[in-house]
Amino acid sequence: MNTLKRFALKLLSSPTINMHESYKFVRQLQKVFVTPSKSRFQYLDQKIYSADQSHEIPIRIFRPKKLMSSDIILFFHGGGWVLGNIDTYTKDCRRLADQMGRIVLAVDYLKAPENPYPAGFEDCYHVAQLLLSRPDLTGIKGARNIIIVGNSAGGNLAAAVSLRLRNEGKPLPSKQILINPVTYWRHDEASPFKSVEENGYDYGLTAKKMQEYMEMYEPDEVKRQNPYIAPLMTEDFSNQPDTLVISSEFDPLRDEGEVYGYMLLEAGNQVEIMRAKDTVHNFLFAPLNEGIIDTTYFLIKDYLENHLRRSDIRGESES
Repeated sequence: MNTLKRFALKLLSSPTINMHESYKFVRQLQKVFVTPSKSRFQYLDQKIYSADQSHEIPIRIFRPKKLMSSDIILFFHGGGWVLGNIDTYTKDCRRLADQMGRIVLAVDYLKAPENPYPAGFEDCYHVAQLLLSRPDLTGIKGARNIIIVGNSAGGNLAAAVSLRLRNEGKPLPSKQILINPVTYWRHDEASPFKSVEENGYDYGLTAKKMQEYMEMYEPDEVKRQNPYIAPLMTEDFSNQPDTLVISSEFDPLRDEGEVYGYMLLEAGNQVEIMRAKDTVHNFLFAPLNEGIIDTTYFLIKDYLENHLRRSDIRGESES
């Protein structure tokens, strides 16, 4: 990791940053710097009523430049359940659609702290079960498989949605891709995972920030141990979709994501676990254009096409 990158990460890791106080400011920065221009992207916006009819859930459908599969990718974005939306992730969804040759449907779920758990989770679950039962609901015809993809808090939502679908006897996605997922309920000094201590201070996403995000998502520590908030707390890891877990070497969430993958594997599921070397949390959706990002997209496509037989990601020279 180069010196400039380390310096930038050090600034982002300042212990003086308090997400309880700063999240509105960060949202405004995101709106200013990353809201896409519609002239640069082709997509279709729609809305689905929530399960209780209390609000509309915005969704954005991205069609790739070259459609190579009838699969649909259902995408839940990251941001600690607090930050981000389908505007801030439009560039990433566009790239995901083009790289995979598949339609991507992104969900703009309700955010904490204004709408704490289970609001965002309920939005994601509602859209998922609708899409799985009626793939043509959004005008997409002939869908063969539904693949749930999520990064960070979105990876948490993807894993939780799959658990609930199984628990309620609903159709499951054919595959799930969990990128740097949150799977445990605490990220302080009492965390059982070494990566929280090793990577929780100097690499952008700090253990302190992660703890603050979780407190905004679910203020009650006891309720935070719900498997739909902390999937590692489930008592049953069986009968889950084929799963790809992607972790990052310098991510405080590295170990809990990988352990979740191993628990799924031990329960008899088909699982691939890949660790991206020399990367930090959310590297795949960073503004930098690094070789490791291209390599990761290639490996994800290999996975979707059932060609993946590798256990980690080391960069272009070793792919």
